[in-house]
Amino acid sequence: MKNIFRPVLVLFAALTVMTGVVYPVVVTAVAHAAFASQANGSLIEKNGKPVGSELIGQQFDAPGYFWGRISATSPNPYNPQGSAASNLGPTNPALADEVKGRISALHDADPTNTAPIPVDLVTSSGSGLDPEISPAAAAYQIDRVAKARKLSHNDVDALVQRATSGRQFGILGEARVNVLKLNLALDELKPVS
Repeated sequence: MKNIFRPVLVLFAALTVMTGVVYPVVVTAVAHAAFASQANGSLIEKNGKPVGSELIGQQFDAPGYFWGRISATSPNPYNPQGSAASNLGPTNPALADEVKGRISALHDADPTNTAPIPVDLVTSSGSGLDPEISPAAAAYQIDRVAKARKLSHNDVDALVQRATSGRQFGILGEARVNVLKLNLALDELKPVS
């Protein structure tokens, strides 16, 4: 029996060191060398200080900012520790109430806008952390943001066009706009007064 335990313990110790220490250190070193920004959270900096991540949305609800998707995280919006979908089905009255509330907030913020509201402005994403909206969702908000910042529609539209990323590799996903990056570009153009 003694002869069996020694090789098992040696193998266990060797595999623990290999998979628990060596492998993570090597993968971390390669990630930092090859993909430094992504390995450090894809942080967005302003004046040398991190203000957010490209990968996690932030709450914007002032009229002079573009709004992102609804966050379903708890207890705070865009809480990465509480990442989850709302799990509300299409026939659930709570989902209908949530959508109606968001539609009402969008109409209250821009009562003259009669355009159809893009679905991503009234629903949450699967993670509840989505940092991006569709170009249609950004276009829907241009007039509200332009009025609040006293900018022309064309100036704000040009920012949206510059902030729009196409499909990944030209074929994957859809065009998208990172809300935090767009709002930071707006602040550089003309801060909210």
